[in-house]
Formats: sequence, C-alpha cells, structure tokens
Amino acid sequence: MHTFVSYTMGMVRRAIFYIPEGLELEIPLFRVQKFLSQWEMPYLMPLGTAIHNIEITLGKGGQLARAAGAGAKLIAKEGKSATLRLPSGEVRLISKNCSATVGQVGNVGVSQKSLMRRAGSKRWLGKRPVVRGVVMNPVDHPHGGGEGRAPIGRKHPLTPWGYPALGRRSRKRNKYSDSFILRRRTK
Repeated sequence: MHTFVSYTMGMVRRAIFYIPEGLELEIPLFRVQKFLSQWEMPYLMPLGTAIHNIEITLGKGGQLARAAGAGAKLIAKEGKSATLRLPSGEVRLISKNCSATVGQVGNVGVSQKSLMRRAGSKRWLGKRPVVRGVVMNPVDHPHGGGEGRAPIGRKHPLTPWGYPALGRRSRKRNKYSDSFILRRRTK
C-alpha cells in the first residue's frame, strides 16, 4: 500500500493505492494515470490472470486479496459471473462487472522479517498486552482458577464468554453469499 500526493492548481490531493508486485515505489506523477488503468473488470481479462483488490459488490470497492503478497486467479467466465481462486484456496463467483487490479499485491516478503524485537515495538503499533485465561480468576475466564499452575480442566478451550475456541467455525449458517462459494477453503 502506498500514498500518492498530487499538487494540482494549488490543492493537495491524496489517494491510497495497493501497489502491485514489480512496480517501483517512487513513481513519477505522470505514471499514476498509467497505474490507474490497471483497474479493470474481470470480463476484460484473459483466463489465468493474477488479480488483487477485488470488489465483491459492484461499486463498493475492493474487498478480496488485499494483504501483502496476495493475489487471486481468474479461472473461468460464464454468463454474468467470473470464477476466482482466492489465496486461501476458496473458489467463488463474483460479478463480471466488479472491478479488480491486475497483478499481485507488492511487499511479498513482509511476513518473513520480524520488526518486533521487544514489547515496545508492538505498543507503538497500538497492540496491547494479552493476558492468558489460565492466569485469571474463574469469575473472569472459563480457564481461570485452580491451585498453582493448573490445566484448563475442560475438554476444549473456550473464549472468555464460554464459546468454543480454536477450530469452531464462526460463519453464519445459510448466509446469503453461500451460493457464490463453489468450494470452501481448506483449514
């Protein structure tokens, strides 16, 4: 993601774009228009094209494949819809008129370098400390209580509100968009 600043007629305009892989960060202003032309509809793209920043609902803006290094693949076009394979492995339908950007999102290796060398680095990013449920009192968490270091004491881990944690699917059943998902992601 990068911010472009343009100065036209005494006014400052800022726009945030997701930069595709292979594009330099220091882009002269006259090349911004060329970059914007990569925002296309799937029906104009050939099959097998890598795309990112994909709209689900027409006119709502990009919602799919926006993380660093992410890219979906256009695998089919039939009727009014296009079929995509998302980075998670999920295969889903979107409208052929929804927009997307050609290419893969840049900054591919961001997850491989750790900038978190101490707790303060996380705090600068606004992340607060997380207290484990095992060290709380039973009034505060289902895992709490016991004498000394005690195990959870239940079959499965639970959230602070008593719902199953770790592995329980949280997607609502019979959601309206279930018909657009052809194959669910694997765990």
